[in-house]
Amino acid sequence: MSDAVSIVELGPRDGLQNEAVALDVATRAAFVRALAAAGLRRIEAGAFVRPDRVPQMAGSDQLCSTLTADAALLGAGVRLSALVPNLKGLERAVAAGVREVAVFPAASETFSRRNLNQGVDEALASAAEVCAAATRQGLAVRGYVSTAFGCPYEGPVPVAAVIRVCEHLLAAGVHEVAVSDTIGVAHPGQVRDVLSAMLTAVPRERLALHFHDTRGTALANVLVALDAGVRTFDACAGGLGGCPFAPGATGNLATEDLVYMLQGLGLARDIDLDALVEASAAIEEAIGHPLPSRCYRATLASRRVRSR
Repeated sequence: MSDAVSIVELGPRDGLQNEAVALDVATRAAFVRALAAAGLRRIEAGAFVRPDRVPQMAGSDQLCSTLTADAALLGAGVRLSALVPNLKGLERAVAAGVREVAVFPAASETFSRRNLNQGVDEALASAAEVCAAATRQGLAVRGYVSTAFGCPYEGPVPVAAVIRVCEHLLAAGVHEVAVSDTIGVAHPGQVRDVLSAMLTAVPRERLALHFHDTRGTALANVLVALDAGVRTFDACAGGLGGCPFAPGATGNLATEDLVYMLQGLGLARDIDLDALVEASAAIEEAIGHPLPSRCYRATLASRRVRSR
């Protein structure tokens, strides 16, 4: 098995966007730096969205400006990215010095209208505009495909609809598509079947997977994907997150849980798991409630036992 597993850390964006408390820029910047110190090299720092819809992402302009001016952070090889919904968001990202952005159309019509106020075709056209403008300015673009394994409003989503969105995004110029289980309904059998169809149309090296752990199947899904040759996975430190526009969705796949499993397989050995736990501990204190990551909680319990 190849050692070249890439973890895209989404805690500062996808993780914090669903929290009741909106953290200040300094706390969020410290979180990003702590994640980078743990060895994570792809970090989505913020989102250039309307603060009235996602108040937790207010201040992303200042946050990203601060981080992209941090020579030590960038000198360590950290790739910072941010979510942008449209051309206005892209303009803000460029002004903040961001060099990689992400667009996020959905595979289901109803979710697309609830999340973006656009149908799927409209959202794909908007994403293509962002891709074209970003490419002209030398930025890389990542594409998320929301509700790829199920929609909170429509139920099952045909894999053909997911592949169609992926193909449009790749044609528009994204370097990678993150096929996303937005509400945490995916199970290993479904992941196997979806990947079997998906990999006939999407190059394996340009595919990432984004799992939520709502039903406790995220790690099992990763194992199936690893067997299929996928090597890029999204995760959130501590199991932060959910989706404010997906009723019932709980936290994302926890980065600690993912790293613990991967390291048991001889992968992701460049990540310092203890330092990652420290990063999550600081953010747990800031948000004021326990984080759900099993590995995180077990590590803290082990430390308490050893300190007695």
